[in-house]
Amino acid sequence: MKRPTQVDVAKLAQVSRATVSYVINGQQGGKVPISEETRQRVLRAVEELNYVPDARAQALRSGSTKTIGLIIPDIHNPHFWQIADGVEQEAYAAGYHILLSSIAPENKHAEDIFKNLAQRRIDGLVMVPSFVYQSKTAQKTLASLIKRRLPIVEITSGLSETDYTVDRIISNYRDTTLEVIAHLLTNKHRRIGLIYGIAVPELGNDRLDAYRDSLQTAGIPFDADLIAECGPTIEESYDATLKLLQSDTPPTALLVINDLLAIGALRAIRDSGLSVPDDISLVGYDDIPAAKYLEPSLTTATKNGEQLGREAMKLLFARMKDGDRPNQQIKVPARLILRESTASAPTK
Repeated sequence: MKRPTQVDVAKLAQVSRATVSYVINGQQGGKVPISEETRQRVLRAVEELNYVPDARAQALRSGSTKTIGLIIPDIHNPHFWQIADGVEQEAYAAGYHILLSSIAPENKHAEDIFKNLAQRRIDGLVMVPSFVYQSKTAQKTLASLIKRRLPIVEITSGLSETDYTVDRIISNYRDTTLEVIAHLLTNKHRRIGLIYGIAVPELGNDRLDAYRDSLQTAGIPFDADLIAECGPTIEESYDATLKLLQSDTPPTALLVINDLLAIGALRAIRDSGLSVPDDISLVGYDDIPAAKYLEPSLTTATKNGEQLGREAMKLLFARMKDGDRPNQQIKVPARLILRESTASAPTK
């Protein structure tokens, strides 16, 4: 069937097409004398015909698509869904919709996905751009977006150098890692392991560098065998943890790069016949919703993903309102949440 148009609505309501446009877009505001009876007649015609405004035509007329692009690196990680939730809440409250793309750095189609998004008509872009660090082509695409003055906000740790300048929300786990290592050292842990499962290793430097610095400050020799590098999935974390626990001198405490991988580590510890926290303390990052419901509940650090998303959208709206203002950087501190998965080191 032919899609109904404003002309069809106008004929059914017996008004002009301009009147239909004014009613649908709520533009009369007292400037155009449209009676309530006429407005209701138009609305009844809209409902009867099941008329839906053409978003593309509206965008051409207004110059705005009312659409914000959002890029996250891992659709499987609840932390990024928390960010997406914060972005969407702020966007929706302002009358905008979200166009979401998940672009993992290891995805062989990452460059094409980003290029496709860049070609779409969007009013602004919020991104957690881990894939950009790995791809010269993606960096060129991003540079072209900046050149055409598309408002962009990056959610980042602020520890990776980039060749482009955009507005930034900065949050990292360096201070919370120093805090959690201090907590573990106070509880007599001396062999502290790290499950380093991350697609772009540089993006975990806030935790890795703080881990090394803390041990050095405490006078504990750095042991590379206590760091298990793996991929970014639960299964890979499970396997890496098993391997670490099977060493001659296994850790008494274990940091995991994020809560999602901590779930795999927790299962590996139990399958090894060990208990958390009696035999080994366990710490994650991100405070995903499941973290406090695990048995035991997980000690973790949080950047508050929802807040990151909200702050990113506020910064993006400010850029959309004033494209000439200096680039902004807003820091959102992380915090440590102590729960049941950490305790004193075993004495045996």
